[in-house]
Amino acid sequence: MRQVVHSGCFTHGLGIAQSVELLKLRSPVSGLAAVTLGLAALALLTPFTRSESPPSTVGWLLAVAAAIEALHAVRRSTPAARHQGTAGAVISLIIALFLINAPFVAAQALRVVVAAWFALDAVRYAIGVARAAGRTDKIWKALATLGNVGVLLLLVFAADAALTWVVTIAGALRIFGIAWNIRTAPILTETDADESVVNELGLTAEPEAVAMAADVSAAELARAPSDRGWTIAFIATLFAIHVGRMTTDLTFLGLVSPGVAVLGDMLIAVVFGLFVMNPVYLLWRGPTRWIERRVWRSYIRAVRSSASSVVSRATGTWLRWRMSYAIRMRAARFSIPTALTRGLRSGLPFAAILAATVPVWGMSWYFDTENWAAGMWNSWAASRTDEWRAEMVRAVLSTQGDRTQPLPFAVAPTGLDQQDFSFIVIGDTGEGDASQHVLRDVLLSVANEPQVRFVVISSDVVYPTGAMKDYEAKFWLPFKGISKPVYAIPGNHDWYDALEGFAVTFLQPDAARASIHARVLADLRVTSTTDARIEDLISEADRLRQAYRVPTGFQRAPFFEVQTDRFALIAIDTGVLRTIDDEQAAWLNGALDRSAGKFTMAVVGHPFFAGGHDATVGDEAFSNLKALLLRRGVTIAMAGDTHDFEYYSNPSTDSSPAVHYFVNGGGGAYLSFGTSLAWPAQPPTTQWAYYPNRQAVTGKIEAMSPLWKRPAWWWTTHFAAWPFSAEWLSAAFDYNVAPFFQSFVEVKVERSNNRVRVIPYGVHGRLTWRDVASSNGLPGSAGPDGPVEWIVPMKH
Repeated sequence: MRQVVHSGCFTHGLGIAQSVELLKLRSPVSGLAAVTLGLAALALLTPFTRSESPPSTVGWLLAVAAAIEALHAVRRSTPAARHQGTAGAVISLIIALFLINAPFVAAQALRVVVAAWFALDAVRYAIGVARAAGRTDKIWKALATLGNVGVLLLLVFAADAALTWVVTIAGALRIFGIAWNIRTAPILTETDADESVVNELGLTAEPEAVAMAADVSAAELARAPSDRGWTIAFIATLFAIHVGRMTTDLTFLGLVSPGVAVLGDMLIAVVFGLFVMNPVYLLWRGPTRWIERRVWRSYIRAVRSSASSVVSRATGTWLRWRMSYAIRMRAARFSIPTALTRGLRSGLPFAAILAATVPVWGMSWYFDTENWAAGMWNSWAASRTDEWRAEMVRAVLSTQGDRTQPLPFAVAPTGLDQQDFSFIVIGDTGEGDASQHVLRDVLLSVANEPQVRFVVISSDVVYPTGAMKDYEAKFWLPFKGISKPVYAIPGNHDWYDALEGFAVTFLQPDAARASIHARVLADLRVTSTTDARIEDLISEADRLRQAYRVPTGFQRAPFFEVQTDRFALIAIDTGVLRTIDDEQAAWLNGALDRSAGKFTMAVVGHPFFAGGHDATVGDEAFSNLKALLLRRGVTIAMAGDTHDFEYYSNPSTDSSPAVHYFVNGGGGAYLSFGTSLAWPAQPPTTQWAYYPNRQAVTGKIEAMSPLWKRPAWWWTTHFAAWPFSAEWLSAAFDYNVAPFFQSFVEVKVERSNNRVRVIPYGVHGRLTWRDVASSNGLPGSAGPDGPVEWIVPMKH
């Protein structure tokens, strides 16, 4: 069997007939085809799931399929098959990258780029039809051409509303094609590595070369156990580092995050080893192969003449080293497990260096594998948040006996009735680093003014996964010194640990206990959260509350309302997917009924406008929530989630009053520079403002960016990072040093003047009109150095 395969494998003119015969002799790796087929099926089901972005999910599935195709391609039995498989894998990976980043890619750019790559593949297969040697091969390549053309036409002519579906289906069909190619392509195996290297050098008739190759193969086989041991030890060390650095709870689910971080390290190692180190080696080896052949001839003559010398021994050592490396590379090509092992072994040192140094690069969200776990928890929480929240609310209501009481989820800060008062809203606070602490002195100064009655956190109390272990450093310590009640609605990151840390910090103990227990039951107790752990979490929150003396623990749900005689504040939790469940919807309608006739302000988990765009477009549930609030008289809608400060409004008309929208997510997280760098020429409202302005952002990036980042900065400034977004690429310029542009707002409810004032603060106090970018007609009569504020009349 091996001789038959060997004789056909290295004949460059192998045609379709021989390929079919070879396929009969050697079955392809059906396991890989089955896995890829499963990925295709998952991709087709994606639109029916609660995925936050179906194209992104399909992109990840396609990326895995492309990686499988790349690993399979190098095992194929002819140069033409290897070339075709590799080219297909590269195209698939590029398409996958665009799909993964679909939320950050302009819709038309996504359409154009994905269609262009399908067009390229159609041309590639069309050329293959002309070059095909046999009728069967022509038919399959023609079908592949027609398939790519069909997807191309679908992408070009699909309506905008159907673009998500079309892109998703296109990705799924691409994965199906990969599965078919894997199923039908003939391959080599690891045992062919030594023979193929000798054959490539043209030395199959030279016993000395054949013997050395066999000896090298035996040595490689003998050292395999020690190599595996070294690799496992390295992985175990990285795991221990992540466990310690992430201060992980020693439970099964607690160890998932460092486990994901290690898997990320391993992925980086394999990618670096296979796609950086190996190509560099091949680029060097190919042009020098003629030297190797000449040295072989000299070496063989010396061996046969028994003329041993220092030169011949050195030559033999060099040839052995080179053959050893070539056989390793060839074995990795012919065996996926071997490829992964080789990639790990050569790439792990690089991955370790990257893990140690990436925080100083200013792009930690790209390569910091400890943050990659947040993406996994995001997917988990996205599919469960509404069900969890609904069960939590039912459990809390059941503990109070009377579900009909008028204000089941209201909070009641003192000093609000019959007098002027103010409160603070701050969003996306919990980084726990300089970007959060730099705002602390101004926050404490404003929060402790007598007229300020409470503080509201509008999103993402703690990053990256809302875990209780992070609350002391990222909530209690930064808020130490605030003596007014602190309320909060969770952001998507707070939901990543099923809201446990948030619940015990901001909910009353009985409500927290009932909520977490209800979540555990909703998940059929498939969790490491036991009754004992719930009590430990509640006790820990109480300990921290006593130690730092920050007043919390007044809510009974992750949403709440504040009702006065003339002013109502309604805080709405939109979870991960910008949705609310039926239980919260029932409360919200009741809260809006209780707010009728009052000045009503809503704090929402996600903004309706952000980055100069309408965030409700294409999101029916979120659009319906906005319509409900407008229909029921909400005058101010404020949200976090996007990490900056933004303002939007249209002037009032006879038929509709002005509604004021604020993005208030600059409370401590890294900033969303995309707003400043890529503000659209036609924003969705006539009146708008944002902070920081473009000049401040570009000045900081220009001053801080090293030379090696300049190409990315040039691409961002000249092409707005197209086809991606400036926001996506701006993460490369996230420098956690001064100047800082974090912010929060104070809302002044002035009954005495029948108005509400919204006042933004930065790290040095009140913002001025010089600090912000704004449309014409915004209040600023005091000039560019006048303080920024928005004044909204109250109803009499």
